Amino acid sequence: MAVGSSNDFDLVVLGAGTGGYTAAFRAAQLGLKVALIDEDKIGGTCLHRGCIPTKALLESAAFAERVRHAKDYGLILPGEAIVDYAAMAARRDAVVKRMWTGLKTLVDKNKVTWISGRGQLDGSGKIKVSQAGEDGTPGAGGDRVLNATDIIIATGSRVKSLPGLTPDGTRIATSDDILRMETLPRDIVIVGGGAVGVEFASMFADVGVKVTLLEYLPQIVPLEDAEVSKVLERSFAKRGITVITNARFDPASVTVDDNGIALLVGPEGKEPAEVRAEMLLVAAGRAANTEGIGLERTKVEIDRGVIKVNGRMRTREPHVYAVGDVIGGLWLAHTAGHEGIIAAHTIAGDPDVHDMDYTKQPRATYCRPEIASIGLTETQCVERGHRIKIGKMPFQAIAKAIIGAEYEGFAKVIADADTDETLGVHIIGPHATDLIAEASLGFELEATPWEIGAATHAHPTLSEVLGEAAMAVDGRSINF
Repeated sequence: MAVGSSNDFDLVVLGAGTGGYTAAFRAAQLGLKVALIDEDKIGGTCLHRGCIPTKALLESAAFAERVRHAKDYGLILPGEAIVDYAAMAARRDAVVKRMWTGLKTLVDKNKVTWISGRGQLDGSGKIKVSQAGEDGTPGAGGDRVLNATDIIIATGSRVKSLPGLTPDGTRIATSDDILRMETLPRDIVIVGGGAVGVEFASMFADVGVKVTLLEYLPQIVPLEDAEVSKVLERSFAKRGITVITNARFDPASVTVDDNGIALLVGPEGKEPAEVRAEMLLVAAGRAANTEGIGLERTKVEIDRGVIKVNGRMRTREPHVYAVGDVIGGLWLAHTAGHEGIIAAHTIAGDPDVHDMDYTKQPRATYCRPEIASIGLTETQCVERGHRIKIGKMPFQAIAKAIIGAEYEGFAKVIADADTDETLGVHIIGPHATDLIAEASLGFELEATPWEIGAATHAHPTLSEVLGEAAMAVDGRSINF
């Protein structure tokens, strides 16, 4: 245990996003004296510029679409539903503020020392913090040097653009810019068909913005199972979203004027066409924040822009760990939290701590229809030499989906034909991001598809889609 002055700690965590604060809280629960440092608000990108504000907007947008179909539910509403985006933005901000207010109370509850400022490693076991002044001015509070037995780097990531394409926050925007907007563009081009891109495409389409979605690879949501990507692309097309895969354009040739942006784009090998819109959103990924934190004075190794760690989050520098976006991985908040827990238990000397296993981490995308998955895709299973068997269940066969009038998509369970091991679970459809929790527990308990299917799923619930898909692996589905 750390002893001495108020600057001595068992653990100092640099960065207070999901990975950082989770590690700090758990380490304190395990009896360590912990300091948590950040120059921004606790909660990091996920709470303030990512997951939470985005999902608040998606919820409002999906509700707007549902209201448009009120008559289908037997409800006659006077007039047409009108999108008040300023009010949506205000609700977005209120959700963030409420979550942030609650999160701040957990610092004291867990007896963690909060230090506002920019920290950097300053020799073995030392962190120098340039503290904010009382009015929040960066550096105005002077320097404070902390002594730590162990350190966790959790400095997160930032949005990045494409070479030759410089965001201006107005015509060419990043996700950070979008989440500060209080008005809607008439039309928008979104570059990048990964999770961020399809979520914003879905949201904008539901509030009446004309959307063109560009993806360089052959399918949108390219990390998901190919069948899932096809269903989402068909769904987007039905909703009027223009999707161009294998999209090719020169970022440096994008022009900007008072009316918006213009670019020449088309599928690979075909004649490009001009696309114009009021705004262009760059959703081309993120870059890890490894600069300016003193790594050059350590043995910490950086590979392809991210910090290298082992399965228990250790870097090559003794007593220095790293978690979250700064180490790459899946770039997901809940994964960062899990990495933080592993690091905290390792530092506390827990003999039962396990190595990080990314195949057991659920992935969630909150477009409409939602996407969630865990484990391997069908292509990955084949590439790794598995002989597989597959069970699928469409939401159209699930009563609760019909009742809710949302029945696009399916659940798909992939198993090893020789061992019955569950290799992958993929869901696209209503509340997929909630339903994946059962599959996550199944992976943790090493449940076979038959064991997942044998568990009673309440009727009528959406959860039946996974139970039926699991039984379908062996051709024993009851309702399809």
